[in-house]
Amino acid sequence: MPSLDRGIVIWFTGLPGSGKTTIANGVANALRTKGYKVEVLDGDWVRKTINPDAGFTFEERRRHLLRVAWIARLLARNGVIVLCSFVSPYRSVREEVRKIIEEEGIKFIEVYVKCSLEECIKRDPKGLYRKALAGEIKNFTGISDPYEEPLSPELVVDTEHDSININVRKVLEYIKSFLYQE
Repeated sequence: MPSLDRGIVIWFTGLPGSGKTTIANGVANALRTKGYKVEVLDGDWVRKTINPDAGFTFEERRRHLLRVAWIARLLARNGVIVLCSFVSPYRSVREEVRKIIEEEGIKFIEVYVKCSLEECIKRDPKGLYRKALAGEIKNFTGISDPYEEPLSPELVVDTEHDSININVRKVLEYIKSFLYQE
């Protein structure tokens, strides 16, 4: 069973419905079959369990994501590969998250899950875009709140043009050099 002294944190960011969690789960499954310790921290799950009172204003999102960063840091410090799937729409907050992780000497990999707003609206797996467009949801990323694309992510995966399997393989290929330890 492979063992890491330190895990890594892979932070998937992108519009709602872009495929972040689907890719994170695919990567997690592949890594688990190889014997790695893996945790997926997903926005919906964290909001339901750890941080149920988190709102959607800039400051509420910021606090929410910084809490997640500290959890990811603790897990990675103990040899866990942590896959974080969060819209995390603001560059400045993603940079704060990166600093929290990296100051512990843990590798942070930002993966931009690229998909056009039009395609995400078509997919709308939870019906949230429909509600946001009807004015029923405030501060919805991509509709009434901005999404700031990463300027220099470590990896970009395109879920609009490439399959989930291709994108999972791209992530696995990118991270393999960080996993091998003698």
